[in-house]
Parts: sequence; C-alpha cells; structure tokens
Amino acid sequence: PTARSEAVPEDLMRWTDGRALIATGSPFPPVDVGGRPLPIAQCNNVYVFPAIGLGVRASRARRVSDRMILAAARALGDLAPIAHDPAGSLLPPVADLREVARTIAFAVGTAAMSDGVAPYQSPDELRNRIRASQWVPEYPRYAVDPGTT
Repeated sequence: PTARSEAVPEDLMRWTDGRALIATGSPFPPVDVGGRPLPIAQCNNVYVFPAIGLGVRASRARRVSDRMILAAARALGDLAPIAHDPAGSLLPPVADLREVARTIAFAVGTAAMSDGVAPYQSPDELRNRIRASQWVPEYPRYAVDPGTT
C-alpha cells in the first residue's frame, strides 16, 4: 500500500530528473515526465516464478542454482520493451505472459544444463518440453437444466 511505500513514483522521477526505472508492488497512476505521461509498471512474481518452475520441470533440473535465477532475471530484462525503445514500458505486456514464460523458462533450462544440474538436451528438445509442460487453462462449460430448477 502507498502508506507503506518508501517513496512514490512521482517523487522518484523528480529526484532523478526523470531517469528512474520504476516498478511498484501496488498500482500507481502515470507520472508526467517532460510533458508526456509515463506509465508506472506494477511488478510482482507473475513474470519470473512460474517461468522458473517451468524451466526446472522442462529441463529436469535436480536443483535451482544461482545462475538459473540470474538467467531468469536477465531474460526478463531482455524482454523489457524499454530495452529496445526508450519510450517503452519497463515490463512486457501481461497479454504476452505465456510467451514471456517460455522465453524465461528456456533461459533457466539452458543455465541448468550449463551448471550440470540438468541432463543435456538440444535447444529444440528443451523448447518442446517447455511447450508440453506449460499449463493450459481449460474450464468445463456448465449448462443449467431448466427442468431441475
């Protein structure tokens, strides 16, 4: 909550002359920087933790190494729109979350193999295992039987 924040995005932007990269745990409105609204990213574990689990499962890693965690963070950073466009957002769109998770999982699985905590598999094998392991939400449809109400 804002009452527990060390600082608010507006202050951070003012203190850094608009140079801060900000992601918060709670939603904040855009901040005016140089006459244009800058959206404030809301970040939580939705980007990295499921992807780490997917990478561990698909690679069959026996444990999680520091390099695997770092690989996940770097992969997310590489996917940040701002890395390719200064006007872009800090985090990828939530609508792209499934693809983001696959990309991060691949980085995690590759790091697991490099660290020797997962058996070797080709990049194509790892990608296929990631796709096969990724959960797909499927919800059954229910219909009310008018004769039973």
